[in-house]
Amino acid sequence: MRKAISIWAYTDGKSVEDSFRLAKDAGFEGVELAYDLKGPVSPTTTDSELDSIRKLAQGMGLELPRLASGVFWQVNILSEDPAIREEAKTHVRHMLRIAARLGAKAILVVPGAIGPFMAGAPFVDDYEAAYDQAILDFRELAPEAERLQVHIGIENVWDRFLTSPMEMRAFIDAVGSPYVGVYFDVGNVMRTSYPQHWIKILGQRICAVHFKDFRCNVGTLEGFVELLQGDVDYPAVMKAFKEVGYDTWAVVEQFPPNIYPDDMIYRAGRAMDVILGGASK
Repeated sequence: MRKAISIWAYTDGKSVEDSFRLAKDAGFEGVELAYDLKGPVSPTTTDSELDSIRKLAQGMGLELPRLASGVFWQVNILSEDPAIREEAKTHVRHMLRIAARLGAKAILVVPGAIGPFMAGAPFVDDYEAAYDQAILDFRELAPEAERLQVHIGIENVWDRFLTSPMEMRAFIDAVGSPYVGVYFDVGNVMRTSYPQHWIKILGQRICAVHFKDFRCNVGTLEGFVELLQGDVDYPAVMKAFKEVGYDTWAVVEQFPPNIYPDDMIYRAGRAMDVILGGASK
């Protein structure tokens, strides 16, 4: 696997150029950028601006293999309001266009929220109807993903939707497109299950991967910790990835600590060397 780091690992206000430079110095080969409503990667970012970002990365010997987003926590693709669903799908289309321009081969899409994980989020009354509608919505988006040769990666998150590996597998199979797969987050499943089980069940449906760690005895958002500081059995995880043939990018998704935040980037790089190095033995 090749190692990349999420732009979310950096403190607010750090420029894209400084983030790239730090990632390179810490031994990463790529950076996952994030699409937002405003900022350097947003709906209004022009092709020329995207070309400049890609050129900047290439000049430092970096790739931009994945594109993430937190927008779908704000614009719920499972909403019972058709206008909100259409807005969410418009953001997916923007992401596909941007990813293709940056050279990213997969985008991260949170598949909507059933319950109020975040304050103010509406409750979806009919789970089955939301499930069926989401299949139709992702089928609608699949041709654009195929046209641009960018995968839509549906992430497993704490949204009370697609909560088991077999349900996720059934959902992806029902959508029925090779360009709609799973953006698998290793740490996110630790509260209720084990990532190695998900990997074996999802198999080649996995199109992108987030690495992070989680302490199960905490059990809340505060349980997410730096790599190799939690309960993820990374030798078992890497064995499972090898068995299913996933060997492309692994993106570290961590958030900066309050003290010496830049040093966390270096620690993440060293932890990835341990995880990936151990997998090769």
